[in-house]
Amino acid sequence: MDSSTAIDILRISQKYTLYISYIILIIGIIGNFLNIFVFTNFKAFRNNQLTPNGIDPGNSILFWCKFRATMIPLCTIISFSTICFSACDQYLSTNLPFNIRKLSTIKLAQILIFTAIIITILHAIPFSIFLEIRTSLCAVFNPIMSQYLSFFYYPILSGLLPIFIASLFSILAYRNVRRIVRRQIPIVRRRLDRQLTAMVLVRVITFVILTLPYAIQRMYTYITKINQSNLFLFAINTLIGGIMGSFFNLNYAISFYIFMASSSRFRRQVKHVLLKNCWRRLKQWFSCNENQIHPNIPTQSIDSSIELQ
Repeated sequence: MDSSTAIDILRISQKYTLYISYIILIIGIIGNFLNIFVFTNFKAFRNNQLTPNGIDPGNSILFWCKFRATMIPLCTIISFSTICFSACDQYLSTNLPFNIRKLSTIKLAQILIFTAIIITILHAIPFSIFLEIRTSLCAVFNPIMSQYLSFFYYPILSGLLPIFIASLFSILAYRNVRRIVRRQIPIVRRRLDRQLTAMVLVRVITFVILTLPYAIQRMYTYITKINQSNLFLFAINTLIGGIMGSFFNLNYAISFYIFMASSSRFRRQVKHVLLKNCWRRLKQWFSCNENQIHPNIPTQSIDSSIELQ
């Protein structure tokens, strides 16, 4: 009874992971494209897989097992680093002392992102070394690496540390904005600071809600060493892990929708970019093509052709 139930749960978990991954992928592509488009079109912002047949190749092909498991921490840490950097930058840019405010520069952001990418690539190398496939399961079986994942990577590096940094600096930035009225700066800049701080704060709150349960579940999995020896417990944990993992993966896809929900000014800016700028460019492109297809013929030439007939 337990065995058949466990197999059904594993099948449900596979289907859920498959379809929810496609949904997150689609909304992520749309949302991140719109984020890039909107933020690069406003000077104010610039200046301041499970397979379709149901078989997971990661549990049968060693290259895919190592590649996928290497890319997950790589993308996770880089993504979380950018969230922390955005909170830190907002704290710096809203600070009262000029010596602190001037640290918020594009050059510093580029240096931090480049450094984070290099460190993250070096950190991902052990994942490609220690990942193995045993009994159709891609996982880390090395005891030292398992302890690292259990007690540092999941609870600290991809859990409490980015949550703490992002929460701390977003709260400090919010405190700065509360006192922003006392500063002698243009009202447009004050509104922009409030808008960006609110957007970052809501993004960080969502980040905490989506990340913490997944970090706890992964830590529990490695500490208790859940495997297929207890198939029913393994199936339940796999299903919970799939659900928590889908929430966790939303971190990569929903920034645009969070910004839309948390800022009325951002909604107006999106409307301006999409309806005015894009529509104008589209009309210009169509009118250009129409002129090339139907060139203007002088009236005199038309009259001459009629006379000849």
